[in-house]
Amino acid sequence: MSDETLSNLLHENRTFEPPATLAKNANAQPDMYEDAKKDRLGFWDKQADRLTWDTRWTQTLDWSKAPFAKWFVGGKLNVAYNCVDRHVENGLGSRVAFHFEGEPGDTQTITYAQLQDRVKKAANALISLNVGKGDRVAIYMPMIPEAVVAMLACARVGAIHSVVFGGFSAEALRSRIDDAQAKLVITADGQNRRGSAMPLKPAVDEAVAQTPSVEKVLVVKRTGGEVSWGDKDVWWHELVDGQSTSHKPEAFDAEQPLFILYTSGTTGQPKGILHTSGGYLTQAAFTHFNVFDLKPENDIYWCTADIGWVTGHSYIVYGPLANGATQVIYEGTPDTPHKGRFWEIIEKYGVTIFYTAPTAIRTFMKWGKEFPDKHNLKTLRVLGSVGEPINPEAWMWYREVIGGNNCPIVDTWWQTETGAIMISPLPGVTACKPGSAMRPLPGIGAEIFDEEANAVGNGHGGYLVLTEPWPAMLRGIWGDEERFRETYWSRFAGKYFAGDGAKWDEDGAIWLLGRVDDVMNISGHRISTTEVESALVSHPAIAEAAVVGASDETTGQGIVAFVILRSGSEDGEGLVKQLRDHVAKEIGPIAKPRQIMVVPELPKTRSGKIMRRLLRDVAENRSMGDATTLADPTVMNLISQGLASGKSED
Repeated sequence: MSDETLSNLLHENRTFEPPATLAKNANAQPDMYEDAKKDRLGFWDKQADRLTWDTRWTQTLDWSKAPFAKWFVGGKLNVAYNCVDRHVENGLGSRVAFHFEGEPGDTQTITYAQLQDRVKKAANALISLNVGKGDRVAIYMPMIPEAVVAMLACARVGAIHSVVFGGFSAEALRSRIDDAQAKLVITADGQNRRGSAMPLKPAVDEAVAQTPSVEKVLVVKRTGGEVSWGDKDVWWHELVDGQSTSHKPEAFDAEQPLFILYTSGTTGQPKGILHTSGGYLTQAAFTHFNVFDLKPENDIYWCTADIGWVTGHSYIVYGPLANGATQVIYEGTPDTPHKGRFWEIIEKYGVTIFYTAPTAIRTFMKWGKEFPDKHNLKTLRVLGSVGEPINPEAWMWYREVIGGNNCPIVDTWWQTETGAIMISPLPGVTACKPGSAMRPLPGIGAEIFDEEANAVGNGHGGYLVLTEPWPAMLRGIWGDEERFRETYWSRFAGKYFAGDGAKWDEDGAIWLLGRVDDVMNISGHRISTTEVESALVSHPAIAEAAVVGASDETTGQGIVAFVILRSGSEDGEGLVKQLRDHVAKEIGPIAKPRQIMVVPELPKTRSGKIMRRLLRDVAENRSMGDATTLADPTVMNLISQGLASGKSED
């Protein structure tokens, strides 16, 4: 029986130093860690000074009512002013804020001066609808410029936005509108998705029919599809376009709520994560500037996230715009009209910094390198990964095929709740190991605990805990103080724990091991699904893998693996044996899967997360749970049929 909280099985010895030129000129230098260690609060004061404040704060941190933090107490600022107006005032009005690429091929180039005009008009439109400080606004939109403008207009007038991903159902939208008691919904007639115009407004109509708090629905004309029209509905172009471009932003308290973002995939009542203004913007801007080594005058930055997720909030809207970045926004999917669309866009705009998700990288691996190889990707200089742990082989493919063996990869760990990146390499400082997020950023306190809240030390795994308050931290769950305390602060007294496992390797690098709910108990060893999945994907035939623990009379749980083959690989008779032996060699015999199924696709949510719960249902022959949040619910039928037709076991 192992007494390890989480077994530390997979070992990675490859390291990659930063390119010398990048290291020499990097925004973040090695002494940043020491500066933050010497005076943590003074360090965050220095980062906050990168913003423009109307009133300077009198106290950096008030933690007297933990776990409710106040940062930059007494300080006042306007978030939208910091993201737009100050750049125009500093003579940068002609700098491009966004290159917008619509899925059908339509484009827009929007400068900071033009963005300022749009945000002012939208702010005046909100005021005309009686929306102001503290009011909640639900935003349910495609990835189009108006979505960013809507968020900034809310921030400008002090309204609290709640962005709901445009792929969510009417019921998911309704519950979020209801919980926040939103008085306005901003949406579009439809969105372009995989070559078709998909309607959005019908879901809004269905939701609003059951949410009496909503007074108006503001609708952007995007696809031109027919829409039903009611007395609450107002066209964006009719209301916003005619507004004045004169609007003076008000300075709000640093703790003024900026947005609520509901965590997806939960059952029951949605969980509205609340973020405020001063601390959030400080850390979003600091991390974006340093983790991506942004040079605003030269870089073209592209984060492929949707604004419906926190990555879109922090690393498309607030962080990059506060830093005066030039960005690409793309409306559609990576395979429309062909599988080289992302690489075509990088080549077209000369993208230098690219930030995407491991699930996308593994999909690109599955499709094959011939698609990126058709395009010139030499402008890229920094690559980023976000959303879940990235397995070492996907990391290596990303480095070699997309980065030409010349781009540092910043593998970033953070959450909706943390608001900004917490653990990540610094691209000019850190010698990176494939698949590791490496170490906490300067100013961040993180530790790995065992069951008894003891730090586990190098070479051991356990629960990832944040030990110090941080500026961008969540300020609560909207309307539910008790749930906030219970969910995040009850497991380890006074420390933040949001459910992820991690390990230190022998060199002191952090490896994320996924949700502790996904840990398998195999013959008394607590094994992370992430490590077994990484071992499987390190086999040249495998593009992607998902692993679950299924009940086993002998071992407590047996490992069941679902794998997708790389382009050109064949599901031969000996492949399953090869894979089982490969895992035993990479990790140890204890982690050898009991069963391996080759499948065409994995069940993923619309944000790309694998739903292992559904795979456990299949592996244990249970009736399948709710699959409505899947991007493609038909995937589960294909997997079930495959399992029924033949099991791969000893």
